[in-house]
Amino acid sequence: MRTFLASIFLLLPFACGAADTADEARRLFEREWQYQLRQQPEYATGIGEHRHNAQLSDTSLAARAAALEHTRQVLEEARRLDRTQLDAQDQLSYDLFIAARERSLAAAAFTAFDPQPISGWDGLHLRLPRLVAQMPFATEADYRAYLARMKALPAHVDGVVEQLRAGMRAGWTVPKAAIAPVPDALRLLRENIATGPLNAPFARIPASIELEIREELVDRSVTVLANAAVALHRLEDFLRSDYLPAARDTVGASSLPGGAAWYAFLLRSATTGLAPGDVHAIGLREVARIRAQMAALVPRTGFRGSLAQFLVFARTDPRLFFSEPDALLGRYRKALARAQAKLPKVVATVPEAGIAVKPMIQDGTWQPVAYYEAGSEARTAALVVNITQLAARPMWQVDSVALHEALPGHHLQVARAQALGLPAFRRHGWYDAFGEGWATYAEGLGPQLGFFDDPFSRFGQLNEEMLRAARLVVDTGIHAMGWSRRQAIDYLNAHTANPPADNEAEVDRYIAQPAQALGYKIGQLRIAALRDRARAVLGERFDLRRFHDAVLGNGALPLDLLQRQVERWILAEKAAAKKGAATPAQKVKPADPAPAATASRRE
Repeated sequence: MRTFLASIFLLLPFACGAADTADEARRLFEREWQYQLRQQPEYATGIGEHRHNAQLSDTSLAARAAALEHTRQVLEEARRLDRTQLDAQDQLSYDLFIAARERSLAAAAFTAFDPQPISGWDGLHLRLPRLVAQMPFATEADYRAYLARMKALPAHVDGVVEQLRAGMRAGWTVPKAAIAPVPDALRLLRENIATGPLNAPFARIPASIELEIREELVDRSVTVLANAAVALHRLEDFLRSDYLPAARDTVGASSLPGGAAWYAFLLRSATTGLAPGDVHAIGLREVARIRAQMAALVPRTGFRGSLAQFLVFARTDPRLFFSEPDALLGRYRKALARAQAKLPKVVATVPEAGIAVKPMIQDGTWQPVAYYEAGSEARTAALVVNITQLAARPMWQVDSVALHEALPGHHLQVARAQALGLPAFRRHGWYDAFGEGWATYAEGLGPQLGFFDDPFSRFGQLNEEMLRAARLVVDTGIHAMGWSRRQAIDYLNAHTANPPADNEAEVDRYIAQPAQALGYKIGQLRIAALRDRARAVLGERFDLRRFHDAVLGNGALPLDLLQRQVERWILAEKAAAKKGAATPAQKVKPADPAPAATASRRE
């Protein structure tokens, strides 16, 4: 008995130490999460956290330097924790936390300024209207927060200009092709400030707010928005008179000082270690494979002609397009209802969070076909659909887009992650190769959900997959192999049925955001390979629904950590088979991974 009691007392310090370390780690995760929300109030608004709606992010060089110093200090603090004292799930959180900060510091080592502060694809001219759409406008406090946020716009603009000037001095400019559309977009936003999306909240102040306060809010908005227009004009003038003349004519990252190493870093982060040549070769193989499938499908549509002729037909014949916005939205709603009804065929765990379909706010700039807007406690998730330029919105595209952006794509993955009992930075975490890879993989689940019996719908799925494969070729072609913008556009036009204007916008996206678009196809291929491996190992024991639960059961992960988690799930399933018992996929604890190599989204 004495020996037994002595053993208990010897173990107590260890148990207490482990508990203390776990508590310390979780406090660190939560403290840093709150810091990130303060530093990135626009992101906070986007995920439904409205405590910081009165702020815009500090875009100054000083703020960037201070944030990096903070990252170094937090990384040192995290490294002092004893990882071995954490359980498996906390170890995974720890590794992701460490890797995100290591990657932030590695990326910052290339430049002391933001190398991508604004472009035709991303920037405040696009984010501000979306930000307004994401904010609540029900109370006086909501409106005062918005006024304060817009009052902060001049300082935010000054910071963007400061970043751009620093890039000019260092020879790191955004290509002319990527920055050229921005001045006109800013002009439209400025000229329509009294009638456009930035003023829209003041045109619909709810009657629940007292009349006197409503009138005061409207009066204040006139001055605040007028000052915002002045700030937008200042940025527009700077871009026209100073920046565009100095912007580079080249489009590839490799033409920047140290740009080849920067692109290689971005590519490794996006694909978990692949080199440009590897990615380019994968893309060429995938393009050839999908093109053969497209060619075999064409006769089933009743079309008599070559694949090249069919691509022109599919992008131009008016019979294949919607004539009314409501018809387009209705088709998306029907697709979501079909997918929702049969979702249990492909996953065992179906999240309760719903999703709506709504039209995109129009601001005069080019916008994507659709995008996913995550839900929160105060906002239903949404598939946001572009209802303009109906002549470029083919019917055959809808099913694949719905599967990708909503179910079983982004909405399933995000809603599942938000429902997990994980630290906030993991519930809201994002890695392009995982999130976009899963959504692209999800398009291929259409047959199990009753989609793609129609040959045109099946063509739409192949066309989407072709675009993701062509991105591997084009992105690496531009940034590592000296391709021109024209060469990249011609490649997309030759291999996809997308409208030429959309392909131009796609190429400008790749120019503005090197390597970002690679994760779609690379992630899809990795998930499919893991599925095939699980099926080969488990044989009749393999359950596709349980495999998908295993993929999604730890939130977003870098691809290398995803592979380790799935490998452990395979071993658990195999062991359970030997015992003749079932082990629910969602209850399998993750393995003890080595530190993650990538973390592609700021927390």
